[in-house]
Amino acid sequence: MTRTIKLADGKAIPALQWGNGSGGLNGKHDPALQYGITALKTGVKAIDTAELYKTEIATGEAIKQVGAKKEDIWVTTKNIPTTAENLKANVQERISNLTFKPDLLLVHNPFVPEEGKIAEFWTLLEDLVLDGTLEGVSLGVSNYRPQDLKAVLDVARIKPVINQLEYHPYVLSHLQPVLDIHAQHGIVTEAYGPLTPLLRHPTGGPIKPILERIAARLTKELGKDVDAASVLLLWTINKGIVTVTTSTNPKNIEKIVSIEGLPDLSPEEVKEIEETGRKIYFRHYKEHMTKDFPEPDLPSDL
Repeated sequence: MTRTIKLADGKAIPALQWGNGSGGLNGKHDPALQYGITALKTGVKAIDTAELYKTEIATGEAIKQVGAKKEDIWVTTKNIPTTAENLKANVQERISNLTFKPDLLLVHNPFVPEEGKIAEFWTLLEDLVLDGTLEGVSLGVSNYRPQDLKAVLDVARIKPVINQLEYHPYVLSHLQPVLDIHAQHGIVTEAYGPLTPLLRHPTGGPIKPILERIAARLTKELGKDVDAASVLLLWTINKGIVTVTTSTNPKNIEKIVSIEGLPDLSPEEVKEIEETGRKIYFRHYKEHMTKDFPEPDLPSDL
């Protein structure tokens, strides 16, 4: 079973994705190639790559080497063209590196376009869909704040279907204005860093014991080991969020894929994790979402 989430343009995107943002050399012999082969052979159905990661070539090569049909593997990439003038050449480079059109193309962050040109930049990206360069490709954004989304939506002929950003229970209070815009315009939220509470928070914070309690319940009921990280990823998916996580460890990749076989959390469990997470604020990636977007006055732990 592959859980999917419906996008506004009608496509169904896999809810669980493997990110290959580590170790890229933009060549056929870089570490990302072997990681990608391992991930695909393990059962990964969606890969998140980017120009910045230098893993696009390895992504296309991994799909080729395992003999997978491209239509069976969802591929997202993100671009960072320096000016509006080189946007088309940049997009063509993304396609050339992958050797196919991505399923989803994201503008990597709101500071990619020159200042004040977010709207113009989006219009030019739409033109590439309309002229056939990106025909069939879904468009989205990443790390867009309320003001960035507004700038795009004010001119959009094609609305962004996704905004990919750091998403987990400890940033919910800060993200609420963004999430409200998503709900109003049918934009799906895509999470990176979903395991930040467990991997980067000094103590794990107040949701850690909740995750461990649920993990113990699932372990007992299913007769197999389920850990707190798997519960947190499951919570993210159960919130209707496309969830991107990464690992280069084969056993951890197996654990990621195995989440598809876990049952959904109960509505009460989903609510408890969210309500507890909203009581604190802890963010790992601050370079995009905290500029001119005030952070909440909340403690970082309880």
